[in-house]
Amino acid sequence: MINIKDKADTFRVAIATGTISMQKNTIELIKTQNIKKGDVLTVSQIAGIMAAKKTSNLIPMTHNIPLTATNIEFNILDNKIEITATVSTIGKTGVEIEALTSVSIAAITIYDMCKSADKTMEISDIKLIKKTGGKSCLKS
Repeated sequence: MINIKDKADTFRVAIATGTISMQKNTIELIKTQNIKKGDVLTVSQIAGIMAAKKTSNLIPMTHNIPLTATNIEFNILDNKIEITATVSTIGKTGVEIEALTSVSIAAITIYDMCKSADKTMEISDIKLIKKTGGKSCLKS
């Protein structure tokens, strides 16, 4: 891991997104909570939050960061679910990897819970869309 002791503590936020595409009838099963494994979006949200908190155990060389907040939101469309993870901290290093991990695990959880109903699902477009904090928010 890199040494961050000389970096300033700042408020840092990262937002990541991703998509899981599926058949329209699978979307309906999720909406009506008729997937055999349970409430897909609630379980996926919890999984994404847990993943953000455990990122340093999953990704080598990442710092164990105390998070101030983590949120997962879903946008349900006709044949896909868009996932957005927002993660924040006050600290010496950013939370981009935590946000990306959160979105990834949320998507994988949806996949796992729905795989018996839909063999066509596809996870895509996982990316960081915003990062704030660090040097950019320090005043001279």
